[in-house]
Amino acid sequence: MPRFIMAQVQPDAYKAMGALSKYIAESNIDRLHQELIRIRASQINGCAYCVNHHTRDARKLGETEQRIYLISVWREATNIFSEEEQLLLAITEEITLIHQKGLSDELYDKAIQYFGEEKTAQIIMTIITINAWNRIGVGLNMHPE
Repeated sequence: MPRFIMAQVQPDAYKAMGALSKYIAESNIDRLHQELIRIRASQINGCAYCVNHHTRDARKLGETEQRIYLISVWREATNIFSEEEQLLLAITEEITLIHQKGLSDELYDKAIQYFGEEKTAQIIMTIITINAWNRIGVGLNMHPE
């Protein structure tokens, strides 16, 4: 049975989510890195709609099929992902799986050293935003087009 469309039922809330996405798009985070974060969080959350959407966006930005296939197993493909990308994916996992422990002090400190406070904050907001979108997609049983 089809579920309601959030943008139609709660347009102001949807507009606020769109503003968060606009903030992320204008941040200092590389666009392709934004998509890596979105894909990994969406994989963890089981949001097929968002995985489909963001892998398509990543391809448009020049991401390769091989790297897209390996995002879910990035720890075993360290020769494929840069140190920066590995750090982004690790942070994404810890924040997405916040019920396990949240962002560890070790990873937080590494992020601050590598990215600085401003960019680390932008990365965290990117992860928070895709997790919110995932909850809309999964909660409303959205499927890939």
